[in-house]
Amino acid sequence: MTSRYDPDFHHRRSVRLRGHDYSTPGTYFVTICTWERRCLLGEIHERHMVLNEAGTIVDKVWQSTASVRSCVALDEYVVMPNHLHGIIILIERWLQKDDGSPGVEEGATQRAWATHRVAPTGPGSGSIGAIVGQFKSLATKRVNQFSGTPGCPLWQRNYFEHLIRSAGELERIRNYIR
Repeated sequence: MTSRYDPDFHHRRSVRLRGHDYSTPGTYFVTICTWERRCLLGEIHERHMVLNEAGTIVDKVWQSTASVRSCVALDEYVVMPNHLHGIIILIERWLQKDDGSPGVEEGATQRAWATHRVAPTGPGSGSIGAIVGQFKSLATKRVNQFSGTPGCPLWQRNYFEHLIRSAGELERIRNYIR
């Protein structure tokens, strides 16, 4: 029996905030789940997370996210047995002027934060989707290299994200992650 594409059954509904540009400066809470929610990254022992080698690799790749992208800062995060919670802050690009004073790069805001529509080929450059996608890809590659399991999935398709809109909300999410 062959399966045929049925748009009523196979259509994926977006969980993204309608009309929001996910490449604009802001603070975002993301949750990324492992493949089939399997406990691939470690285990809870006496109420503390103990990372295994795959979890340690994921932790290091997550930490490197901000150093790879100048417009990204990371806040609280935790790697759990079958998911990762993290706060990503998209910031504007700042440069040092000739006189040594800080300033926004001429035209940077327009280039870095231009409206990006999600195309069939993937999320726009500099968006939360692109950042999460790069993280998932690199973590999967490194875990598979370590494990000798090329091509094995590490993450579920997609991820959950939430735009944090207030200082109080940010503090509640930080506490939840802790």
